[in-house]
Amino acid sequence: MGIAGRSRPSRHAARPARRAAQAAVLVAILFAAPPLGGAARDPSLEEVLARTAGYVTKFYEQLSGIVAEEQYHQEIKHSASRSSGAARLPQKKLLSDLLLVRPPKADRYVEFRDVFEVNGTPVRDRDDRLTRLFLTATPTTFDQVRDIVDESARHNIGDIVRNINTPLLTLHFLLPPQQRRFRFKRADGGQPELGIASAMPGRDASRFRVTTELWIVEFRETTKPTLIKTDEGRDFPAKGRFWLDPETGAVHMSELVMQNSEVSATIDVSYQSEPLLGFLVPAEMRERYRVASQRVEGVATYGRFRQFQVTTGEAIAKPPGTLQ
Repeated sequence: MGIAGRSRPSRHAARPARRAAQAAVLVAILFAAPPLGGAARDPSLEEVLARTAGYVTKFYEQLSGIVAEEQYHQEIKHSASRSSGAARLPQKKLLSDLLLVRPPKADRYVEFRDVFEVNGTPVRDRDDRLTRLFLTATPTTFDQVRDIVDESARHNIGDIVRNINTPLLTLHFLLPPQQRRFRFKRADGGQPELGIASAMPGRDASRFRVTTELWIVEFRETTKPTLIKTDEGRDFPAKGRFWLDPETGAVHMSELVMQNSEVSATIDVSYQSEPLLGFLVPAEMRERYRVASQRVEGVATYGRFRQFQVTTGEAIAKPPGTLQ
């Protein structure tokens, strides 16, 4: 009985087949693996702005209903004016409750500042007045809140009337409905100086640490009527810069610049992580104003964040403000 045998290809005939298989494997590896030393594609400015719009939208939702304590120091650095008591009162220290909330039926979030102490002297009882107003809303709540906002604005020193000195104002420009009002441009530059507030006693420097390369994005308002107006109702276009995380859209710092023939204003806000809340919150606001021969500067810091909730169904009228 014989055994059926199989023909064996010659050694030379097998080599091309092995080379073909090896070539196929190498091609598959080259197509599957990224090239050595290659870098990921940078996102476009449009992609970063879209991420930032989503981030700011969520940021407002997270921060809405959270009250912060604001320590605010304003000082007149130079003045040749005798008005507003500049010679008698060159500086002022304010302690306030700051609240971000979106009243029912309102189309935007609104910041409210309620001053409770001036230069170490209480001007009212520390009773979370804004919180109580929103939790126990009545038909007169609108008038009461307007009076509180007007009263707090009167504590500003200097010859410039203003209500743009709130930390979250500039973030409003990044919301989806507002971005089309501005022209954005990526700019060159280094990281923002986020360590200003971290150098203060009691500040944790690690909460200001930036672990990614931020983008500097310039903005300039091009649409009229403008979001900010003078006290006489004239258009006042805004410009400035944002320092953004291009991957997450997070805002680490903002700069607002307002200039015309009468006044110059710059407001910088830096953000830090807040472990109890789990996201970035305003840490410090620095402002500089020049009007006529007067120069005013201010520094505000934020802490003691605490939560309250406004129940649905409360009818609170939309308060008046600079933003329309």
